[in-house]
Formats: sequence, C-alpha cells, structure tokens
Amino acid sequence: MNFVTKPLSAGLYFVATPIGAARDITLRALDILASADVIAAEDTRTTRKLMDIHGVPLNGRQLVAFHDHSTKGNVDRLVAEIASGKSVAYASEAGTPLVADPGYELARAVIAADLPVISAPGPSALLAALTTSGMATDRFAFVGFLPATKAQREAEIAMLRDAPFTLVFYESPKRIGEMLGNLRDVLGIGRETVVCRELTKRFEEITRGNLGEVADAFTNRSVKGELVVLVGRQGADDVADMDVAAALQEAMKTMRIKDAATVVAGALGLPRRQVYQIALQMKDEE
Repeated sequence: MNFVTKPLSAGLYFVATPIGAARDITLRALDILASADVIAAEDTRTTRKLMDIHGVPLNGRQLVAFHDHSTKGNVDRLVAEIASGKSVAYASEAGTPLVADPGYELARAVIAADLPVISAPGPSALLAALTTSGMATDRFAFVGFLPATKAQREAEIAMLRDAPFTLVFYESPKRIGEMLGNLRDVLGIGRETVVCRELTKRFEEITRGNLGEVADAFTNRSVKGELVVLVGRQGADDVADMDVAAALQEAMKTMRIKDAATVVAGALGLPRRQVYQIALQMKDEE
C-alpha cells in the first residue's frame, strides 16, 4: 500500500493518470484518489481498474462519470459538492486532465464560484513525446487534434507553416496516414518529423525521418493505439552557421547578446540555445 489517506480541503483536484504503464501514477495522485470525498472520472471503468491495481478502496464513496458529453447539470452538481465543503477528484482516462481531455468547463465553473482548483501533475503524452523525440523543446506549440475535414485541416496547417517552434499534434489511428499526407503537402517533405505510438505501453513505437519519409511510412498502413506527431520548425535544418553569424552580427550592433540571440532564433526558426552559443563564441573571438 503506497498511498496515504488524509482529509482533503474542499476543492477540485485534477489528477493526472498513466497513459500506459500503471506504475507511472504519482504517490500524490494515489493519496488524492484514496482521500477525496467524490471521484469524477472521464471513464469510471478505467479509474476503478487503476484504483484496484494500486489497492485504493472506494469505501462507498461516489464515483461519477464526467466526460465530453456531460451536461451543465453535471457541472453544477460537482460545483455544489465542493461548495458544501467536499473534495472532488477528477481523473482523466489517461494523461493530464484538460490537455486534449475533458474538464475545462468544470474548471471554469469552479473558478467562477470562487472555489479552489488544485493540480496533481503527472503523466502526459505531450511531454512524453517531446522528451522521446529528440526535437527542440525550448519552444513548442501543442496543436492537439486537427479538424476532421481535409480542407479545414490544410487551412489550419497553413497557418502554422512559419511558426518558429516544434509543432505537436495528437491524431487517431484511423486518420494518421491522411493527416501526415496533409502535413507533407502543405509544409513540404523536408521537415524533421517524429511519430510516437503507444508511448509507455508494450508495443511502443517511434518513427523518425523527414516529413516525406514518415508520411510514406504510414500510407495505407493500418495502425492501432494513441499517436503523437511532432514536426520540426521551419528552416531548422536549412540555415547555415554563416547565415546565423551574419544575422547575429547585425543584431548585436544595437542589442545585448541575449536579446540578439532571441530575435535571430525567432527569425530563423532555430532553438534559442543554439543561437545563443554561436553568439557567445562570436563575442569570445572578438
């Protein structure tokens, strides 16, 4: 038994849950699940199974469903529980609540009622994919799921074309081939791309290459499981050191080194750390 049962103050507790390996749950998350007066869950079966694995008893407490199709009445009932002095834990089916998971309307309602919202951080497919990918993490944009139709997808991708940071998407196995094809058609074949499938699970798979290669790898391929797609920033592989140095030399005429590195990194779509190191080297050589 690795959890501690103790009274919790009234409030909404967002509990991150494993995206695969059950042992990835935090001890604090287990404490909250063991102690909360009410447990709300995106999927009650998944949450009950997770509690059973870790020996957390329900002991007659309420376990209620709360998901994308929950009504305002469901929200109001949970807010009323907190207002009456109870602690409510909300557990996602997998990962961190509100990050491409339900909970936003509930959080807004609790905050509007001037009641506490507390986070018990933990597993996240977004962060697991970033750390596994080997791509730049100093600046990234979480896009989540793209629109369902091709025209809307490509329009949104086009708006992200010149973004100077790593792009992170979630996608379903049924649409992954089409989605990667849309990315390739709009962004070109050269960008560094990583697809992470079934992270932390038995059949975890990482596919790396340029966007053209990765799109081809998933064309007409039937896959299962959760997928995270990461696409490198514009120009990250195409800018020579001499171009960076020239841009820095011009910027440093009127800016401090740190400011010049920030501006040049953003303009060229490069990691700020990389550009800053080049700037320091230039300064030393002077």
